This record gives sequence, structure tokens and C-alpha cells, in this order.
Amino acid sequence: MSSILGKFPVLGNKDTRSGFGAAMTRLGQQNPAVIALCADLTGSLKLNDFEKQFPDRFIQCGISEANMIGLAAGLATAGHIPFATTFANFATGRVYDQIRQSVAYSYKNVKICASHAGLTLGEDGATHQILEDLGLMRMLPGMTVINTADYNQTYAATLALASHHGPAYLRFGRPVLPIFLAEDRPFIIGKADLLHQGTDVTLVCTGHLVWECIQAAEQLEAAGISAEVLNIHTIKPLDEAALGASLSKTRCAVVAEEHQINGGLGDLVAHWVAQNTPAPLEFVGVKDSFGESGTPDQLMVKYGLKATNVVAAAQRVLKRKQA
Repeated sequence: MSSILGKFPVLGNKDTRSGFGAAMTRLGQQNPAVIALCADLTGSLKLNDFEKQFPDRFIQCGISEANMIGLAAGLATAGHIPFATTFANFATGRVYDQIRQSVAYSYKNVKICASHAGLTLGEDGATHQILEDLGLMRMLPGMTVINTADYNQTYAATLALASHHGPAYLRFGRPVLPIFLAEDRPFIIGKADLLHQGTDVTLVCTGHLVWECIQAAEQLEAAGISAEVLNIHTIKPLDEAALGASLSKTRCAVVAEEHQINGGLGDLVAHWVAQNTPAPLEFVGVKDSFGESGTPDQLMVKYGLKATNVVAAAQRVLKRKQA
């Protein structure tokens, strides 16, 4: 087995939303303050078990997302820990005013948990494939923003959010993907996860692009290029220390995300680099475009979000560094 991929054996295949649902059931058993709210998407958010076991702590809001955010803010005011859930497009773009005014402005302890984000939503098409949500949410003062890579990390992040005070946005997805992070791998909000050490280029990645970057690092190593893989599961607050430590070694980076390049993790990293340690950067993400209907893999290929695209970006940034 190859050296980098050998560190991350595939433990199975599952969607990240199932990690969220399983963690919610666990939280329901552990913490009586946890309440789940859903906008008519109980099955899609994998909350059936939570609803069955804790019917008095499950609120079906119907297709009324703005009202759901208001209810969540009220429950937080009363000391509960509300998890407001729906598709990412409806959890952010549709109710941005309610989140800003009722949750972020008053720093309510509301957890906004969104599935079906990004291109990998697939066949539902551009109207549902929000690619701007990380940017929208990270711009809100005081909002914690998390984007998880696989089932196990989503499970861990959900548990961690229950103990974290303050407004938060958790993004996960629909497709069945490899589980490659160990169940007991530590998850700390605001602390990047260094997956592989390297010296030539840093692959700064988040969400579904983490697995692609691990594969890209393997391909780069075969070509004699040492790639460091840094999983930024917490977009905000950004782990500036980890980013700085990596770039002090490699002096260049590729930022990879299933999101618009404008306003996403790439913008955030570029802002920090410009202020702290100027270095050449390349970006793998959606380039100022809406999505379209197709299978997740078809869309990842068409929009240039695969390991091969990360490899090509790494080769470009290395040439720039050498120049």
C-alpha cells in the first residue's frame, strides 16, 4: 500500500449527514438540553432516530426555515441547545436575515447544521447546490464555521458543538464517500488537523476536498514532490498558527474547497498570507459559476475539484515559488 494513502485506510463508505444523525442521537442520550429542529427534512438530515427516541425534544417546523431560526433563537434564550437543521441552501441563503438579526447579533447559542451542500448534492441542480454558504456564514461576527471531511469527523464535530457556547454553522453533505479518518481522531474546534507532513507545498483543504488532497499528495510524492496536507475543518476561527507553521516550511500552498473561490477558504487564507507571510498560492474551487444537475463525481470532474486538479495546481505554484 502506498505511503500516504496507507496512513488513511478506507474504513467504509458513508455520507457525512449520517455522521451528524448518529451524533444527534448520542447527544440526545447525553444532554437533555439538546433540541433538534427540522424543516420537513427529517430523513434527509438522518434525524429519524432522534425523533423516535426524544419526541418531546424534536420540533418539526415544516417548510418554514425563517420561523425555525426564530424558534431556535428563543429556545437558546431559555437555556436550551437548539440544533436547527435543513439543506445548506435553505439554512443560509434563504434565512440570512434571521440568522444575522436573531442569532449572530445577540450571540445566541444556536447550532445551524446544514446538509446537501456544494456540487456533490448532485442531481438536484444549481438551485440547491449552494456554493456561497461558507463565505456568508464566516462574515457574521462571532459565528463559528465548520466544514467536515468524512462520517467520523462529522460525528465528532457535532458532539463538540454541543459543548461549544455561541452561534455555529456546521456544513456536511449528501454523497456516500470514503471514511478515512479514525473514529478516535481528536477533533478540536479551531484547531487544524495536520494529516501529513511535507516540505515542498502545503495542500490546505476542507470538507470533501480533504480526501482528494490526500490522493493528490500521494500522486505528488510519486513524482518526487513532498506535500503537506492540512485539513482546515474549522473555517472560522482559522488556525493561523498551524497555517503559519506549514507555510514557513513549504513557502507555497494550494487551497482546495467545494465552494466558490470568491469568499471561501481560499480568500481567507490569501488574506492571512498577504498580511503575515507572502507566498504564492493557487486555488482549486468553483470559479464564479453556478452548478448544474449531474452525479457528484461528474460535477467534481467538470468543475475541476478532483485530485488531478490539485496536483496540477501544486505543480503551478511550485513553478511560481521557484521563479
